[in-house]
Amino acid sequence: MHPSLLLGFDGPDADVVQAADPLRVVLHHTAFFASKALVAGRVVSVTVGGANALDATYSIRIEDRTAPRLVGGQTTGQHAVDIAFDVAVKVTDASGSSLIPLDFPAVLVTVVAAEAYGPMVRLGGDPEMTPDARYEVTAAGVADIPCNPVLAPYDRVVVQCFRPARPGARRFDLSSMLPRPNRREGQTGDLSRFIACLQEVTDPLLAEVDRFPEVFDIERAPEVIVDLTLADLGNPFPFDLDELGKRRLASVLVEMYRQNVTARGIINAVRFFVAVEIQAVRAYAGEALVLGESELGVDWILGPSSRFALYPFDVIVDVPLTDAQRSQLRAIVEFRKPDRTHFVNLIEPVRQRSSTTGSLGSARSA
Repeated sequence: MHPSLLLGFDGPDADVVQAADPLRVVLHHTAFFASKALVAGRVVSVTVGGANALDATYSIRIEDRTAPRLVGGQTTGQHAVDIAFDVAVKVTDASGSSLIPLDFPAVLVTVVAAEAYGPMVRLGGDPEMTPDARYEVTAAGVADIPCNPVLAPYDRVVVQCFRPARPGARRFDLSSMLPRPNRREGQTGDLSRFIACLQEVTDPLLAEVDRFPEVFDIERAPEVIVDLTLADLGNPFPFDLDELGKRRLASVLVEMYRQNVTARGIINAVRFFVAVEIQAVRAYAGEALVLGESELGVDWILGPSSRFALYPFDVIVDVPLTDAQRSQLRAIVEFRKPDRTHFVNLIEPVRQRSSTTGSLGSARSA
């Protein structure tokens, strides 16, 4: 057998080398195998005399050399374009793609971000694209998982820019607002092109105005707007809250202000932040010398002054607290109580020594 007799495997490097014992056969395929093809080869041999025989089949998988293809695209916002490929891809250069306007007037957009989600890549552009204008997207800096880059002509697609929803009855056409004499005099088209540039800026501004209800809605507003809302309301609580906690607080903070300096306000605030139910807010009974029972220097506690005795109170909870809960509860009560009053004891089912010592210390300092 000689490689020249194997049709398709008789390339220039095909060879047969017969040594004293081994036989070396080199097959040179004259054409490339298809990408990811499974190629099987069978080896049959027998030694002189037939003592040792070999009949085995081996297979190899050809590497993936097929470039991914861009199959479609769609704008999902004035700054975002989603492009889809026929296979899963990855981004190798976030700023390699481009957005070229095909209609005029239209703003030039630079791709500043790209992120892959399986077979889809989301491009982020700046500044915002012109509504209704067509843009040609050229995908560069994108490759499939085996690192085959996107190749022309399957690296581009035309998308129409996203236009935000607007009321059906709205008619805000700047050209129609011009006086008729001005429109009649604009024979060269310069006026219409200038007004089109102004219209291109006006439409996104109107879209931002339409989004105001979403900004004012605590449930739908972006987190940064919720933070600004809390700052505008003068959020007095220094606790770190997650996004859901911020939204809940922004929705009830005004009502908390209305219930301020009341026992009900303290109970509701503790329930909101600490998730602990206050059993009671009661007047501080005080501790003093009991005639015939107290021992001097042992359990004799000097009672408070008459002015202090008018305004102290204790808070009673029905569950033991952690150190973090205890610290938060004290901070909330100190903020919500009337200025003239004094928070003395935090009473728990299992009274902590640190809490007791702190409470007595506060009472003495008051």
